[in-house]
Amino acid sequence: MENKTIDISRRKFLKVSLVVGSGLLVSVQLPSCNRQTTDFAASNEENPDVFMPNAWIKIGRDHRITVMVNHTELGQGITTALPMLIAEELEADWGQMRAEIAPAAKVYKNPDFNTQMTASSSSVRTSWEILRTAGATARELLRKAAAQTWGVPISECRAEKSSIVHKSSGKILRYGDLTEKAARLPIPEEVPLKDPGSFKIIGKRLPRLDTGIKTDGSALFGMDVRIPGMLVATVIHAPIIGARPKSVNLIRAKSLPGVRQVLNIESGIAVVADTFWQAKNGAEALEIEWDESEAVSISSPEIQKRLAGLAETEGKTIYEVGDPVEVFEKSASSIQAVYELPYQAHATPEPMNCTAHVREDGCDIWAPTQHQDASQEIASKITGFDYESINVQTTFTGGGFGRRIYVDYVAEAVRVSKAVKKPVKLIWTREEDTRNDYYRPTSYNVLKAAVDSNGLPIAWEHRIVGADHFAHGLPKLLPSILPYGTPRLFRNLITSLAEYALPRVIPGKKAIEGAAPLPYDIRNVTVNFINDDPGIPLGFWRSVAHSSNAFVVESFIDEIAAAKGLDPYELRYRLASKTPRLQNVLKLAAKKSGWHRKPPQGIFRGLAAHEFHDTMLVFVAEVSVKKNGEVKVHRVVCAVDCGVVINPKIVEAQMEGGIAFGLTATLKSAITIRKGRVEQSNFDDFSLLRMDEMPRVEVHLVKSNHPPTGIGESAVPMIAPAVANAIYSATGKRIRKLPILPEDLRKV
Repeated sequence: MENKTIDISRRKFLKVSLVVGSGLLVSVQLPSCNRQTTDFAASNEENPDVFMPNAWIKIGRDHRITVMVNHTELGQGITTALPMLIAEELEADWGQMRAEIAPAAKVYKNPDFNTQMTASSSSVRTSWEILRTAGATARELLRKAAAQTWGVPISECRAEKSSIVHKSSGKILRYGDLTEKAARLPIPEEVPLKDPGSFKIIGKRLPRLDTGIKTDGSALFGMDVRIPGMLVATVIHAPIIGARPKSVNLIRAKSLPGVRQVLNIESGIAVVADTFWQAKNGAEALEIEWDESEAVSISSPEIQKRLAGLAETEGKTIYEVGDPVEVFEKSASSIQAVYELPYQAHATPEPMNCTAHVREDGCDIWAPTQHQDASQEIASKITGFDYESINVQTTFTGGGFGRRIYVDYVAEAVRVSKAVKKPVKLIWTREEDTRNDYYRPTSYNVLKAAVDSNGLPIAWEHRIVGADHFAHGLPKLLPSILPYGTPRLFRNLITSLAEYALPRVIPGKKAIEGAAPLPYDIRNVTVNFINDDPGIPLGFWRSVAHSSNAFVVESFIDEIAAAKGLDPYELRYRLASKTPRLQNVLKLAAKKSGWHRKPPQGIFRGLAAHEFHDTMLVFVAEVSVKKNGEVKVHRVVCAVDCGVVINPKIVEAQMEGGIAFGLTATLKSAITIRKGRVEQSNFDDFSLLRMDEMPRVEVHLVKSNHPPTGIGESAVPMIAPAVANAIYSATGKRIRKLPILPEDLRKV
């Protein structure tokens, strides 16, 4: 089945979702798949009386309304936020709302990427009009059904709290009572959407729909899947990047209780057993000799030295406005600095896992995946089945952060299930997860600014040395697929995922994530890139290149302010003269943080501003620094303009979660390489931020009628520069390298 670019105009969408979407929903949910989804409530899909006006909404005779959520619930709250969009237009009773994660199907593709994938903080942004239109369509069908039932004009019927009310008589029909009649009505070609001023649900601090089942333990995560007759497997991967198994002694492993088979699969050695513990014991008993002829042998110090050397070579200019060369030549004052960032691991709380059952006529997959299309694609290549025979059910996911866009663990589960001819749940150990990640690239950044007599930068040069996310990360997206050519998924992704590239200009957008264009009025800007790939597996890490570039840019802006004796807030406010949304957020952050007031004794403030996928953010961090170099972040004030806020509680939670994630990379951990080996293995040497280290977070949201923008990843790139700038205020020492460790701070 060939995919085509999705046209999401209202009329086209409604036709496609009804005809194609409903058919696909039935065809991919075969009885043999033993569906286990989010299970907020029974889906009633077997009930012919269920009213499904489009691919997004199911209304049962029990009056419950189920919303099909086409994005993965990674903890970001989209199984609440997306139903809120529909509930608003549907005039639904929130107490009757449920959510269900949609299966892999064409109608559920992310319009930004033309593939069913949760990435780039796009869930609400891409669903804003689609789901509101779906809700409004269902509302109008129900109004018309009620009008016909009563024999009155539809103008006399209003929708409220999952019911239709006849204005003059006061008669009421609940939605569940109208499903049979509504299902026979033609789909309206145009439906009115509500004015934001009349919203009753959007903008409210409603409780999350998944709180109960996550609290009582009934929520189904990937690790929780149980299938009759299921075996459990784990995989030993090469300890050195690029190595391959040369010989394997199976005698000890196969003699252990519960061990069923040991398989040499493409990515390593899989041990299959009755339980995970038995599989793990079997894996540890293997005696493997690795062929290192194609292995990587480089170490982190060599990589950093290499990047520094490459910074002196001629790169490729990938963004330029004005004439920075001429301005630099004529400028009497310039500032320069070098910033370095390390490789970073995703360290998801739930390690990689997948349950697969390769049957004679198809394949069922239960996976905590961010990329349903890729899971379906790789399973099709391994099994030889067409896409319609690959059923992908997405479970709750214990963190993704971009790691689960890749489907290497899905491929392993499918391969093992195919080999043993049984359902198999494959689980990676934490050690395997840490050492076999797709890491955020390391980078070496040289920044230079020419400054006028007022201390304002008039020319800006940013030279980036590192690996291209797109060129080196994308081919690893689907292991073992490239030898087969460029199948369906790659035709869709090859251009759309260019947005993730650190150095590449987005087609038609002329932008480089976090590096250019800047939200500041600097007339002469150039960004130069030098690509280097030492062979370390790379991937899309939460907020992607923003996580590196925001630290670099916002730290350097502070350096300019300090060099010219300017207040960091005032410099940013003046530079944002052509970005009034950012100026408003700056004012809000300054007011709420008390920026212009003296902080408590021993507390120092740092500020960072950034634009993330049209979201404007300003963070003020309050820190203290002990004599031994230990940094404590006490408070973070977040001012955010993310357009229309669907649920303030969810936005606040995303700010808190992003800060916790970002602080680990800022103050705690990094990935280092020694002779081709990842040195870190578990949370003893890749430590995470602890609960008692988490700062108090205040979130202040700008009221806006602007359509929703990205929020899920937006806090991650903000915290490092805010903390680094606060440390400078505290110590006078400039931080140009992450993570900020006490021993390193003492040496600065």
